Amino acid sequence: MFEAVEFVEPHLPPGAPISQRLIGTFEVEEDAVNSARDARDVFGESEDYAWWIVRRQGAQLSRWIADNRSHKEFVLDLRTGTLVEIPSA
Repeated sequence: MFEAVEFVEPHLPPGAPISQRLIGTFEVEEDAVNSARDARDVFGESEDYAWWIVRRQGAQLSRWIADNRSHKEFVLDLRTGTLVEIPSA
């Protein structure tokens, strides 16, 4: 199972807590990524900083990462521990 999660760090007030929302759990990783992408598209323009991840349910490492400040998406290369940008289609 995979989970898609949204995190939002409010712009104001400074130091406000980061909120976390489970978008959903999915049997297929691709469905989780597509749901996270949909959530990013709905979030739209904002001064708040938001990011979305997909990970195995209960895992600490994310398998897919994106944020609202760029159109870039990343996956984690577990061999090297580095983020690798996914080329845009």
